[in-house]
Amino acid sequence: MRLSINGQICEASEGEYILNVARREGIFIPALCYLSGCSPTLACRLCMVEADGKRVYSCNAKAKEGMNVITNTAEIDAEREAIMQTYCVNHPLQCGVCDKSGECELQNFAARMRVNSQKFAIKDSHKPHKKWGLINYDPALCIVCERCITVCKDKIGESALKTTPRGADQVAKELKESMPKDAFAVWSKFQKSLIAPSAGDVLECSFCGECTSVCPVGALVSSDFQYTSNVWELEKIPAANPHSSDCELIYYEVKPKGIGDRTKRIYRVNNEFHFGEINTAARYGFDFHNENAVKNEAKFEEIVHAFKQGEIKNIKFNSFITNEEALILERLREKFSLNLINEEAYAYATFLEEFSKFSGTSLYNGSFESIAKADFIVVAGSFLRYDSPNTGYKVNNALVMNKAGGLYFHPLGDEIVRSYSKNFDVIAHEPGAEGKILLLLLQKFAKNLPAKLAEFSPSDLASELGVDESRLEVLSDNKQNSVLILGEDLYLSPHAKELAALAGAIQRYTDFKLILIPPRTNSLGVAKICTLSSEPKSGKTLGYNEEGDFKFSVFDGDIDAGALNQQEGTFTSINKAVVPTNAALAHEGYFLNDLANALGLHARYTIDYTHELPKSGGFKAVKFDDFKNFYDNDGKAHRGYELENLSVLAQDDLDISNFKTFSRKGAEILKNDGEICIYRANPIRHFSKFTNRTKLLNEVGALYASAEFLAKFKLDQNDAAIIKKGEDEIAILVKLDKDLSGEWAYLGDFDEKIRTDKIFKGARFANVQILRSKEASDE
Repeated sequence: MRLSINGQICEASEGEYILNVARREGIFIPALCYLSGCSPTLACRLCMVEADGKRVYSCNAKAKEGMNVITNTAEIDAEREAIMQTYCVNHPLQCGVCDKSGECELQNFAARMRVNSQKFAIKDSHKPHKKWGLINYDPALCIVCERCITVCKDKIGESALKTTPRGADQVAKELKESMPKDAFAVWSKFQKSLIAPSAGDVLECSFCGECTSVCPVGALVSSDFQYTSNVWELEKIPAANPHSSDCELIYYEVKPKGIGDRTKRIYRVNNEFHFGEINTAARYGFDFHNENAVKNEAKFEEIVHAFKQGEIKNIKFNSFITNEEALILERLREKFSLNLINEEAYAYATFLEEFSKFSGTSLYNGSFESIAKADFIVVAGSFLRYDSPNTGYKVNNALVMNKAGGLYFHPLGDEIVRSYSKNFDVIAHEPGAEGKILLLLLQKFAKNLPAKLAEFSPSDLASELGVDESRLEVLSDNKQNSVLILGEDLYLSPHAKELAALAGAIQRYTDFKLILIPPRTNSLGVAKICTLSSEPKSGKTLGYNEEGDFKFSVFDGDIDAGALNQQEGTFTSINKAVVPTNAALAHEGYFLNDLANALGLHARYTIDYTHELPKSGGFKAVKFDDFKNFYDNDGKAHRGYELENLSVLAQDDLDISNFKTFSRKGAEILKNDGEICIYRANPIRHFSKFTNRTKLLNEVGALYASAEFLAKFKLDQNDAAIIKKGEDEIAILVKLDKDLSGEWAYLGDFDEKIRTDKIFKGARFANVQILRSKEASDE
């Protein structure tokens, strides 16, 4: 449809709010409370406009064909000035030391609307500061715009904040007749409320910090950043989240440490909050580099010599690397006939290869944009919020904003996911039942399904999974945009090959847009660039940020490597986008490119490899300096480019011989021989040893358990326990995860001192014995 805003002809989609149309077209309408992609709250009312001669709020008024919108009139300008005056009543005059000064929207709007006098007054009330862990709250600065509440509910899905009575004097009713109507309404509401945790005095959430990012004033701020810097002194370095495969746009904000020490440090991380949320690790896990890195020339030459003499036969690495580093490793493999060992990327690459044989494409066809448009969503094989928090944010947002429905399948219960929507059913199933889930989806939604699959009864499959078939019909009826999200449980399953074939068939024969969550930051990039091996060759191993005979690592290495916040390069994200990241800090040790040059590959900078990334993997010959990395006003991402989804000759010969054995009955919570099934996952704020090296997120690893698990096995918070797997055992503390439900516990690999590889042999589920330390000593 077409409408006019201030005489400018604009195009709009059905149901689109006037404010969003204006933002996309570069037409300014003030708004303190509205967030793109969230529900309007009408808290500030600054976005009022005149539409076809009638006063409306543009954040909540939908565009109509032929509508004529005027954003500024004398009456509207006077109303907005009065609203801003009420916000400034009793607002502390501490701009000189406020952490938001210089980027404060209250400052900006007060100046823009020329608020230089005050007509209103009311007695102030005492509002003590609150300390909520990683976040501090100053209620004296709060304007109760409710952005923090809205973003936590509509995007993050945790609903950890609410309004609470302010306990202040109320605006005199007599003013209702003498002051502008909307200003009176905003002031009255403001005097009634403040912000508080939903759970009482303690803020219980994942501490993604998105509330601090959206806060237009200095009310909510990172406790670590508060009073450390003026924002105008900080240099913003655009980068990508180095910790998880969302690779969301972030800004490292840096400046020198002090007058005497001009070495730069990262003071905080920020994001484009209207369009790209970031998780806890991205916001607070920013200092994972080695400040004491040096060049150990003797050890460097020893490693170079070992390569040239053919002593080193393997490089073991992880996927917390750039695409350019992956290409360097691949070329070293070719030059020296090495085996490249990366277990999670190998499993992902193998799954993706088998998936392609049956989908007919080299990549999955879904993305975050698909989720944003979705009205029916299914998640399987992923402990969603823990594996990929940003995917969880997008799912929640679609459920809220699109009134979407769907199913979440996983053995472990997550009470936050359960609270996303009444139309998002959480189905707990036994480990190993993922094949049944995929078969059910094929049976229910496939078009021209291969005859070999016709013998599987959807009713039987639904019944065995605990799915109410009539409920599934209601949730999926008349849905136009369906998304299926699959995760690492499938890639590491003993039946991964068969599951990949089924996933490929779903993409080929149904209308689902598929997303295969890359398990680490750059697993997809590594899978498309490197030729990986399942086992090492006989000979020595160079560990790149992993253990090896020689260790080239950010920490505790024979030679010191650069961290991802010290490197230029690209990642390949969950959205199949090749996105740039920039160096925030200097590095005094070695880069992988230094080793490559010493071994004869010859590139001045690591980013000289960017335009050489393999076309066979879908990459394009784009130089690093030609990359863009920003969002438009309407949320369109200009971030690198998308991998080309290449056509693959599709197979039809689905081997169903193993399908009937997918859902083994075993892996019960407590087996007859006293074994317990536990899961491999990290707590929601961690992804690796890199996040655990940071000041704000560092912690001792534990066995994280549900309240039901603790009760059943007579364990208490912080009990010491022994996990036994055959002859191997791990001594560990037990901690309660309040969001976890069902009789489950999980163990992560983020703490380097805990050898989870002794417990989990490939798959994410393991049957173990758990004894309290006293029982173990008695035994």
